[in-house]
Amino acid sequence: MIISSSAATYCGASSNHPLCVMVLYHSKLRVSSLKMEPFTVSYHQRSEFLKLSYLHSFQHSNVKVRHSLNPRTAPTRLHEPHALVISNEHPQNSDFPRNYSRKEKKPFPTPIVELRRAARERLKKSRGQPKGRVPPPKKGLIVQCLVSLAYDVFNARIILINNLKKLLKVVPVYACGWCDEIHVGPEGHPFKSCKGKHAAQRNGLHQWTNATIEDVLVPVEAYHLYDRLGKRITHEERFSIPQIPAVMELCIQAGVHIPEYPTKRRRKPIIRIGKREFADADESDLPDPVPEVSLKPLLTEISISEAVAPATEEEKTLLAEETLQAWEKMRKGSKRLMQMYRVRACGYCPEVHVGPSGHKAQNCGAHKHQQRNGQHGWQSAVLDDLIPPRYVWHVPGVVGLPLRRELRNFYGQAPAVVEICIQAGAAVPDQYKSTMRLDIRIPSSVKEAEMAV
Repeated sequence: MIISSSAATYCGASSNHPLCVMVLYHSKLRVSSLKMEPFTVSYHQRSEFLKLSYLHSFQHSNVKVRHSLNPRTAPTRLHEPHALVISNEHPQNSDFPRNYSRKEKKPFPTPIVELRRAARERLKKSRGQPKGRVPPPKKGLIVQCLVSLAYDVFNARIILINNLKKLLKVVPVYACGWCDEIHVGPEGHPFKSCKGKHAAQRNGLHQWTNATIEDVLVPVEAYHLYDRLGKRITHEERFSIPQIPAVMELCIQAGVHIPEYPTKRRRKPIIRIGKREFADADESDLPDPVPEVSLKPLLTEISISEAVAPATEEEKTLLAEETLQAWEKMRKGSKRLMQMYRVRACGYCPEVHVGPSGHKAQNCGAHKHQQRNGQHGWQSAVLDDLIPPRYVWHVPGVVGLPLRRELRNFYGQAPAVVEICIQAGAAVPDQYKSTMRLDIRIPSSVKEAEMAV
């Protein structure tokens, strides 16, 4: 079947198969013998992309079709061969994040073999070369261009918490009373996945209760450091040093000024004496330091009683969109800050430390902690260690049929914050569509599910 590449072309109107191979050759759109679902192909003269408007199962895909046509080419040259490339920024379907058991150690973000190979390459290239520039955090300074970003991340976290307190009054969220699993929907899911106390007596079923803000946003705390380059926290100091949310500590070290949690700000880089020893530079020749003030106004959290639920559907949708934007802003900003300010995570337990090296408090209670004398196994942290997303089952239709135990393989998952915002009326972000499995049609019965290949 050969279809001319006009301004808008419709093909495959009577087929039911989702696969198709397209080749643009001599200004013709050649479709292979494989059938496909209906879609629309449109071409704009001034654009280098062909727009595909999919129907049915492909309506949630982010597909871009790039062609090599030159917009300035004369119409008489349109019969020359042109290449057509179909690309997708996000995968159509991807596996759910793996849940590691308490007996497993989390893998390193970068495998040890690759770290050693990269170290050998750096050593080979650095022979006979002058030393490279040391980033400001390793010299005791802050990165001035990231101070504004740190304030934005701090305020985004406060906005996220305040908005979730409001959304929890209109969106039903349930938490299991025996394990850490939660569910967003009119009623709890029926899956037998509880691993809490007395789970065998309940046959793995959950006991659902009303969830709180701590169930949706997992509280991850870290020790507050007055000097991030100072001595490591010992086991005897574990109760004398305050613990604050890890994202807040990351923002403070990146330049956010909070009077309740003072930190040392150097104006000159440190002087290295040895590998682990340094001395502060003399700042007597500098003018007196100016009292530190906040670069931007800092927001404050509100209590549950002060949170007012949205009155109309329009207000609820706008609140959900704002919450989703704050979630993405906090995660993207924190990821950028973590590239400059090191964050450590324990490979055995959820402990997180914001600083160049982990603390020495022997409070790790993970599997076989006696062999390590309670010490943490510090490694480089990833974004999910600092801000755990806590994936939940995605409910395709809030007012439709509830989730069925037999159709579990057809349902998708999304972070709890994203699922709450979607059920409140927000649009689905592109980066979460692959795990939500929006393009998979859920069977109406078990018999239909058994027929699926």
